[in-house]
Formats: sequence, C-alpha cells, structure tokens
Amino acid sequence: MKTENNADQEFLEMLIKSIVLKPEAVHTDRRVDEMGVLLTLKVDAEDMGSVIGRQGTTAKAIRTLLRIVGAKNNARVNLKIEEPEGSTRVPRDAAKGVDEMISDLKI
Repeated sequence: MKTENNADQEFLEMLIKSIVLKPEAVHTDRRVDEMGVLLTLKVDAEDMGSVIGRQGTTAKAIRTLLRIVGAKNNARVNLKIEEPEGSTRVPRDAAKGVDEMISDLKI
C-alpha cells in the first residue's frame, strides 16, 4: 500500500484480484465527497459470483473489511459493485413477486 490516502483502494484491488479468475479485468474507481469515500468495483461477468458470494456473504465481508481500513484512516468507506456488460441477472424491480410466482404455479 503506497499512500495512506489510497490504502482502501489498494487493499480492495489486492483482495479482489486474489479472489477472481481474471485479475486483469479488475478495475476500481475512488471518489471522495462529503459522505466519505466511494469505491466502485468492476470485474469480469464470470467473476461476479465469486465477488458477491452466496446470498451476498462475500460482498458483505469485503464491505466490513473496507470499513475497518477506512476507520483506521479516519474515513467512511463504501463499496459499489457495478454489474458488468452482458449480465443475465434480472433486475430486482423487474423480478416477479412471491404471489405472482405462486399463481403461475397453480393449475
């Protein structure tokens, strides 16, 4: 980690590159505003599952670690994981509700 200001970004890149299959496709962006630090993460579409984890547990753990790094440097750090181009995931608001799914299953 080269500079204290970008320690969070460098930590994120090192961590994600060790998790994914295509580390060359990992890109991060760091923005600072009145709300704190926002790190934006972009990975290859095939690596999204590794970064998110089952039920989001890996992403939650990464966010927790970034908050610890941020607290050490007196900054609030948030992580945004961008969905890659060509993703086949159905957006949350377009997904069917439970009642709709149950009515589709009824004969």
